[in-house]
Amino acid sequence: MALSSDRFDSAETSDPTPDSATAVMRRAPSPTATASLPTRRSVRPATAAPRSRRQDTTRPPATPASRAARAKGVVNIVVMTFAMGLVATIAIPSYAFDPVSAQPAFAASEMQELKVDGAQTLEVSDDAGQAAVTRDNYTATSMDEILAARAAADAAKKAEEMRAQLAAQYNSYSGPSASDYVASTPPPSGALGDILSTARQYIGVPYVYGGATPAGFDCSGLVMFVFAQHGVSLPHSVTSQNAIGTTISAADAVPGDLVVWNDNSHDGIYAGNGIVLHAPYEGASVREQPIWDDNYHFVRIG
Repeated sequence: MALSSDRFDSAETSDPTPDSATAVMRRAPSPTATASLPTRRSVRPATAAPRSRRQDTTRPPATPASRAARAKGVVNIVVMTFAMGLVATIAIPSYAFDPVSAQPAFAASEMQELKVDGAQTLEVSDDAGQAAVTRDNYTATSMDEILAARAAADAAKKAEEMRAQLAAQYNSYSGPSASDYVASTPPPSGALGDILSTARQYIGVPYVYGGATPAGFDCSGLVMFVFAQHGVSLPHSVTSQNAIGTTISAADAVPGDLVVWNDNSHDGIYAGNGIVLHAPYEGASVREQPIWDDNYHFVRIG
C-alpha cells in the first residue's frame, strides 16, 4: 500500500521505529557525526589546482643552446665512464691472465718436457788442458807495416825516376868502347890503378843484357869496360874472365879484385868489407851491395 509523503514524514519524526530510525540515519547522517569524522580527502592540505601545460606561461621555451648544453653534459658523462673503464682494464695485474694455462697451444710439448727432464750437466776437470785460441788464416796489417810499405813505394818510385834519367843520359853515349880504351892505353907494368874508383863512376847505369857501354851494362860487360880503361883487355864472358885471372883467398882480396860466383853465373868488382859493385839483373842498375851468399871466390887480374 502506498503512503503519502506527509504521513511518512510524520511517522519518521513522531514515532520512529528501529527500522525507521535506521532508514533515517542512512538517508541523512547527522551533521555532528559528519563533522567529527574527517575523511581522507579532508586530511590532505589544500593545494592549488595543477596548472595545465598550455596555461603555464612563466616557463621559458627550450632554446638550441640549452639543448646543446644538455647534450654536452651527456657526452662528458659517457667519456668519463669510458676513461674509468680503460684505466681499470690497464690496472689489472699481469698475473691475472696466464696464456700458457688459458690456451693449450702455449703449453709445453712432450718433446720440450723430455728435454727439460733429460737435461745434462758437463763438468770439466781442472787438470784438463786448455786449447790455445788462434786466428785461422787471418792476418791484420799494422800501421807500421802500412807506413813502411808507403816508404818503400816512395823509394822505389824515386829510384825508377833516377834510372830513367840515367838511361836517357847513357842512351845517348857516343864515347869510346872498351876496345878503344885498350888500344889507346898502354898495358899496365905493375899493379893496376884504382879500378874501384873507375867502376863507381857508372853506379846507376841500367842493366842491359849484353851491354858493355855506359848506355847499359850486364855483369861481365861492366867488368870488361872498367878494366879496358886501365889497359887490360878482357873477354865479355864470366867464364873467360874467371879463367884469365888468378884465384886468391878471401884474406888476400883487396878492392879492385873480381868476385866470381862458383857456377860462373855472375861476377863483379870487389869493394872491400864483403861488398861487391856489379850490374845485378834486368830492371836494376849498377850498384854496391853486400855479398848475399857464400857460393863465390876471388880472382885477381894482372
